[in-house]
Amino acid sequence: MPAQPHHDLPALVAARRLATAQGGVVSRRQLYAVGLTRWQVRGQVRARRWQRVGDQSVCLHNAAISDVGHHWAAVFQGGPRAYLDGASALVAGGLQRYEVDRVRVSVPRGARVRRDRRYDIRQTRRWDAGDVVPTGVPRARPATAAVRAALWARTDRQAAYLLTLTVQQGLATAEEVGSEALRVRRDRRRVLVQQVVHELLEGARTLDEAAIVRELVRRGLPAPARQVVRRGRHGRYVLDLHWPGHRLVVEVDGIQHAWAEHVVGDAVRQNDLVLTGERVLRVPMLGLRLEPDTFYGQIEQALAAGPVQDRDVMRTEHPLARSG
Repeated sequence: MPAQPHHDLPALVAARRLATAQGGVVSRRQLYAVGLTRWQVRGQVRARRWQRVGDQSVCLHNAAISDVGHHWAAVFQGGPRAYLDGASALVAGGLQRYEVDRVRVSVPRGARVRRDRRYDIRQTRRWDAGDVVPTGVPRARPATAAVRAALWARTDRQAAYLLTLTVQQGLATAEEVGSEALRVRRDRRRVLVQQVVHELLEGARTLDEAAIVRELVRRGLPAPARQVVRRGRHGRYVLDLHWPGHRLVVEVDGIQHAWAEHVVGDAVRQNDLVLTGERVLRVPMLGLRLEPDTFYGQIEQALAAGPVQDRDVMRTEHPLARSG
């Protein structure tokens, strides 16, 4: 690499400092602001020391561009009022176990949209400068991004997954996501988002169990007893749905059952029930919303065997149940 003229060094140092904080990517406007000329930028690109990213930014190396670099490049390509939105904003904010196909950027209605095949830059009526995180790459706040990601998801399953991940991983609280969901006035997925948020808030558990019972009866299945108190070897349990004659228990799992602090307790309770001769089916609430026929079909299959007439015979199949 040829030595740079001495008077260029301060500008290059400033440009590299900016690039370090932006995944190696700097906007052309930033480069010109630190003192580099268009001719100098063009020369670095032609020498293949740098590489163009769209027509608004430059990467100050010639290796593969990082995800962080693409986040900044997408925003620069979108213009001065652009910010990452939806799932892209969540990923930029730290969401794990999720990948986006194209970086999504929102700009306000009427803004110029510079097309780039790598980035999904769209005008949206939901654009609001007050939704932007004040530090780092411009992006929607996690709660806002989660709701929009759910509205824009390809499927209901993906929508529910994104909302759940956001709360599980601590990017936003269920209350914050719920507040954002209330801002949605019109959308085909508005009801689903509100249902999932309701579940995340754990505020509709009793109502949901009642709805499950009604659906079971509608499908011609016997109604279970609800909220049955049971004492086991490891304490007092409350069974969500119970068919005593069939020795069948259905546990309706809300979002809290996926949290680490509940996993061990749930396993102990289920094992205690199985060791006393009960059959236990676990039904996630989100599963009932997204694949109801699958889970109701499993309950129907379990009930199809008919009532258990001799419970003592059932217990003899589990000798550990007699201990203690």
